[in-house]
Amino acid sequence: MTASHPTKRPTDAAHLDDSDVDLPPELLNLPWVDIHNHAHTLSWEDRERYALAGCRSMMMVASGYHWTPYKPVEADDIRFLWDDAINRRAAIQRNHFFEAKLGLGIHTGVRIENPDELLDAMDAYCELDEVIAIGETGVTPSQHVSRWDVDQQQAIVQGQMELADEHDLPVLLHTPNQSTDSRRSYRDGIGIPGYEKNTGLGADPVIDSDNPALESVKRDIEAMRDAGLSDRRVVASHADGNNTEYLMENTDCYLSYTIGHSWLIGVTAADVADAIDEYGPERIMIDTDCANVLRTDPFALKRAIFELYRYGIDEAAIRKVVLENPRDVFDFDA
Repeated sequence: MTASHPTKRPTDAAHLDDSDVDLPPELLNLPWVDIHNHAHTLSWEDRERYALAGCRSMMMVASGYHWTPYKPVEADDIRFLWDDAINRRAAIQRNHFFEAKLGLGIHTGVRIENPDELLDAMDAYCELDEVIAIGETGVTPSQHVSRWDVDQQQAIVQGQMELADEHDLPVLLHTPNQSTDSRRSYRDGIGIPGYEKNTGLGADPVIDSDNPALESVKRDIEAMRDAGLSDRRVVASHADGNNTEYLMENTDCYLSYTIGHSWLIGVTAADVADAIDEYGPERIMIDTDCANVLRTDPFALKRAIFELYRYGIDEAAIRKVVLENPRDVFDFDA
């Protein structure tokens, strides 16, 4: 601001030097890819928000068990979820102009009866052009309603990884979070506001460990090795401070940080920035995991782009994390 500026008295702006500020306007129009959401369960308006925020491509994951009304779940219930997503995908892509592809998997968050039927059926689904990944899947420490033996879970995860290897598809892992935030508990019967699942029906954990969440990830990696699947074909979604070091230092897998519901799991763009500072951007992605069972934000990934820059991450690294890595691993057209 020059001395001749007609303000009555000096303002804050008079003490700022804008000459050295090199703002990155390209971030305003940077396309991005969301490799993990359940957008087919969202409203039309929410999917339009993805488009307005610059989403170029997304993978809608049809393996969420939350939408099956019966527990335990039968194989046909999961097949219905797969078929519903396949049925709606093309219309979603046509209506909102972003590329919409699918991930199909067997989620272990609830015990599934006759899961081998799903593995047998999945082989044909993997041939579909719109199916670009298997998942989300992965060993889970505790289930909704009915416990699922951890060794049986691991066998089902490995079976899916073997199919992925056979069909040259990547695998999206569901890695359980371990939040360290201290929160008050909610009134009995209320549940968790913003999370429309009866958490009171959670079964006792099937993993007896000081760190069940990390133990689950280690079992996933063991299944990956036994299946002969390349590390570079596995993306660990829901990466957090509990599993980042293990995955980065003991595998060559990609890590995807879920920032669409930070209020619940505690992972934010700051965690992504820290991981980039520590390990570089080459194996890092971001996803929203937006779904209709919890309070999520379709604008979260776009906001994260700006936040990463504010945290000091350069434009090339941001582009790699939100566009290039997911495009290359999942073979999007973006």
